Amino acid sequence: MDKSSQADAVDRILEQWQRERPDLDCSPMGPIGRLKRCTLLLEPRIESAFIRHDLVRWEFDMLATLRRSGAPFILSPTQLFSTLMITSGTMTHRLKALEKRGFITRLPDPDDARSLLVALTETGRARIDEAVESHVENERQLLAGLSAEQRQQLDQALKVFMRLLEGP
Repeated sequence: MDKSSQADAVDRILEQWQRERPDLDCSPMGPIGRLKRCTLLLEPRIESAFIRHDLVRWEFDMLATLRRSGAPFILSPTQLFSTLMITSGTMTHRLKALEKRGFITRLPDPDDARSLLVALTETGRARIDEAVESHVENERQLLAGLSAEQRQQLDQALKVFMRLLEGP
C-alpha cells in the first residue's frame, strides 16, 4: 500500500464527522485540514535551516527581501514593510536589531532628507547567501518524496487556491 492510500489524521477526523453528522458534507475539511496540518509540520523543519545560520524567520525574511531586490541591495523601510506585511513599529524594532548584528545599515535617502534607506551590509549578504542555499536545499529535501509531476500539480493547485484567497 503506498502512502497516498493510507488513512491520515484528517481522514480519521472526517470519518468521525461522517459517523456523527452523516447529513453534513464535510469534504471541504479534507484539503483545508491537510493544509493546516502541513503548515504545522513544515514550520519547525523550515525554521531549522534558519537556526543553522543563527537566524530566526523574520531576520531571514528581511535579509532575503533586501538580497533579492538586486544590487545595490537597498530599499526604503516602506518598501520592506509593505513586502513583509508588518507594521512600521515592528519594522523599526527589527531594523534596529539587524543593524546591531551588523547585517544592515541605514543610509540617508538622497531624495528625502527626512528618510533613511536600508542597505544590506557585506556581513548581511554573506549570511543570507549561505542561509538561502540551506533553505532551498531543505525545501528540496522536504519535497523529495514527491515526483516532479506531483510537485508541479501541487504547486499549480496551491497557486490557484492562493489567488482565490487573495481575491481580485
